[in-house]
Amino acid sequence: MSEHMYQPANEDELIACIADAAAVATPLNIRGGGTRDGLGNPVACEAKLDLSALTGIVSYNPAELVMTARAGTPLAEITAALDANAQMLTFEPMDHRPLYGGSGTPTIGGVFAVNASGPRRILAGAARDNLLGVRFINGMGEVIQSGGRVMKNVTGLDLVKLLAGSYGTLGVFSTVTFKVLPKPETAATIVVSGLNDAEAAAAMAEAMALPVEVSAAAHLPESVVGRVLNGDLANAPATCLRLEGLTESVDVRREKLLAAMADKGPVTVIDQERGEKLWCDISNVRPFADRRDKPLWRVSVTPSAGHVLVAALRLQTGVDAFYDWQGGLVWLAMEQDPEATLLRAAIAQLGGGHATLVRASADMRASVPVFEPQPKPLAMLSARIKAAIDPHNIFNPGRITL
Repeated sequence: MSEHMYQPANEDELIACIADAAAVATPLNIRGGGTRDGLGNPVACEAKLDLSALTGIVSYNPAELVMTARAGTPLAEITAALDANAQMLTFEPMDHRPLYGGSGTPTIGGVFAVNASGPRRILAGAARDNLLGVRFINGMGEVIQSGGRVMKNVTGLDLVKLLAGSYGTLGVFSTVTFKVLPKPETAATIVVSGLNDAEAAAAMAEAMALPVEVSAAAHLPESVVGRVLNGDLANAPATCLRLEGLTESVDVRREKLLAAMADKGPVTVIDQERGEKLWCDISNVRPFADRRDKPLWRVSVTPSAGHVLVAALRLQTGVDAFYDWQGGLVWLAMEQDPEATLLRAAIAQLGGGHATLVRASADMRASVPVFEPQPKPLAMLSARIKAAIDPHNIFNPGRITL
């Protein structure tokens, strides 16, 4: 049977499409720019809701540091408007195209739907932390507005934070309102070479504790460093630290950081252009982009536990890894089938965290719990929220297993 395609051109048409699907309980595969189809559990629907025509910046006053845009607006359009005013999205949204080898067009709605956040998260927060308001359509074809153009403390259910990272399973974004910030005047990236994983974790922790405001901290072991850095820096593990801000401030903070790292190993300061490429490659998981035959996990643990987890796994199976977010985000490539039970047991022994299977074959994604299984009370609460907002279960059914 051919797949029916809904292609609304505006919010009114979006409401009508969802109301039509809800009336006959037709499940919808919600799609923006098509760059993240491999995320989450496979969704099999006879109808697709294509949001790519819902584009355009609705309001943007650079002086307010707030933008509102329709969900299908290409991220490139958002970035161009911000660039013209020397502003930026603070959380460096990850581009999943390198991982999946696809094309498509990243959209601002897709960024918030999966809470795509890059290296600056340790300083600026995740995508959801920068989302101020949403206008969305629930599973009954009703428009709901939550939040606004300023950050406010509210009581009750925080729908803004709830929808961010829900993978389109709770509601369909019509517009999103989010914070932006001025671009830093300059940036400096310091690379400490030769540290093993444990030494790198300690060095990053020390750097984060200094009053120098490190905006990104990552470690590239010897097995992956050559896929991101070149020249002499590609010959040894690289622990990477970034500083951003006004030029005079960065100069002072850089000297303090260099002095603190001087006894760790050879230290190199790389130029801003090279640094920008490095952090883009780390954000987009470039080290594992071309290894699509290997299951890839995104593991979140406490920063001090990341290297311990990888070391424990290496005693039992073949893995490759690198670290972002001061070691708290581990990108983990398995040599064998995705050994979810082994991985999640190791995480539990270290005090907790969660593992998401980001890339695997469709068969593997269908047979392995892609997301960290929720404790029963939380799973019951999630199911109740889903039933209240999408009672007919028409939005991306199964994408997230509750």
